[in-house]
Amino acid sequence: MAEILILLVLPAAGFLVGIIASIAGIGGGIIIVPLLTILFRFVPQHAVGTSLASIIFTALASSFSYARQKRIFFRTGLWLAVTTVPGAYVGAYLTTIVSARHLSLIFGLFLLAVSLRMILAKRPGQVGLVENSLPATAAFSVGHLLPPERSDSELVRTARLIVPGVGLSFFAGVASGFLGIGGGVLGVPIMNLAMHLPIHYATATSMFTMILTSASGVAKHSLAGHVHWGPALLLALGTIFGARLGADISRRISGAALSLIFGLLLLALSLQMILKSL
Repeated sequence: MAEILILLVLPAAGFLVGIIASIAGIGGGIIIVPLLTILFRFVPQHAVGTSLASIIFTALASSFSYARQKRIFFRTGLWLAVTTVPGAYVGAYLTTIVSARHLSLIFGLFLLAVSLRMILAKRPGQVGLVENSLPATAAFSVGHLLPPERSDSELVRTARLIVPGVGLSFFAGVASGFLGIGGGVLGVPIMNLAMHLPIHYATATSMFTMILTSASGVAKHSLAGHVHWGPALLLALGTIFGARLGADISRRISGAALSLIFGLLLLALSLQMILKSL
């Protein structure tokens, strides 16, 4: 009976997670880790490792769709990966030596502040939150997308933006490896708030960077025996299709609404982490 439940629930859950994750630019671990620990009685470290393994496929599927929409800043994503990749490895290592309770409380409080910033930052004219009235083109329906102030190459050459982004991204990697959440929960705010990248481009670039970040975390978790590839692939079976659909839905949502959705997801995650640590 348990095996049948896994075969039915995981792909369906993965599909829903893929939609939400792709829209918000997160890995989906906020849902996958609790699902595996509560419903399927996974040990927390194993839930984190298995979640990260499925997130690789979510990120690949989302990135494929976002690349076709020309929303990924590839150079920026690769620069951020310089610190997120080792950060994810460090985060995975921390699961073997650090109390999950203490680190969850620290991250929870930090994410609470970030989520409130994302939810409340609705001032007219703010980057990433302004409605856009650009006309649709035949190649790509722009919809509500706010055009970036700088191109990808210009952004990576702007030291006052790329340097803080690269530095802060290390902590996004640590969060990914330790919590199994893909890194987007910090990566998107870093790009949107610190690097002034509009939210639609930040979420898309986050999914691209997440491919490398999650792979780094999975490598360490695999060595520690934390990854269950059967459940991970069943989740991926759903997330691949959900992520493609989520990427299409995302471009039809306004910047303000997308920021609010992300902020609320972040708020839920922060409260979950704080309550769990207490």
